[in-house]
Amino acid sequence: MTDVFEAATGDGQPPDFSARAADVRAAEVRAALDGLLQIRRVTNTAPAAWELNRMVRAVALALEAAGIPPSAVDASGARTATGYRVRASDRARMVCVDWLGPPGGGAAQEEEFRLAECAGALAALGWEALMYRGPRKRRFLEVEPARS
Repeated sequence: MTDVFEAATGDGQPPDFSARAADVRAAEVRAALDGLLQIRRVTNTAPAAWELNRMVRAVALALEAAGIPPSAVDASGARTATGYRVRASDRARMVCVDWLGPPGGGAAQEEEFRLAECAGALAALGWEALMYRGPRKRRFLEVEPARS
């Protein structure tokens, strides 16, 4: 049996940056997104029930498919790469997206622009993302299914 595809949420290990690994990952992401879009076509819903039941995975897939880089952590949990992180929200039918990176890596300075980029990619796939300021004035997105 092969490994199950998991979209990058930004809390995983750093990606393998070799050309072959990047090509393989890009093909996996395309196949996953194509499958998701097929589910939407068959059920005539967007987002589909699968996405609503697994919102962190669905939002992470949308961001990864848009070519936006995920953050990453090492085995000790320290940030090693700058990018998005999708996390569960304490509100129902909502997830949050942060822009994080290693200390001193400049993530805070680029978060407004990069989160706006994330919001645009999510809107293209039927999600509504609103930007807020949280603790220490850091910005984040609250993401929910778009209202029809």
